[in-house]
Amino acid sequence: MRVGVLRASFYLHGCQSLKEKRQRLGRLRDKFGKQTGVAVCESGYPDDHKRGEWSFVAAASSGKVVQQILSEVETYVSTAIDAELLDLEREWLV
Repeated sequence: MRVGVLRASFYLHGCQSLKEKRQRLGRLRDKFGKQTGVAVCESGYPDDHKRGEWSFVAAASSGKVVQQILSEVETYVSTAIDAELLDLEREWLV
């Protein structure tokens, strides 16, 4: 079993409330939270409406599959989210 983590940090220009922040970033949970072998959570800055951090954990029997999943997430957060992507960090747990 291989397990990888991708952490994405965001800055939300013009965001005025936590409700707006969750609307703008909530699509991450909608898109990836239902995939088999993927867990998604808001992992940082829960009370800051201008910043956000989300973590994605992917598990599969093959490291190649985990790489593909995390690459799909990385592409999506880089292009489809209404926020500035500040940082992406990958880590292998197992």
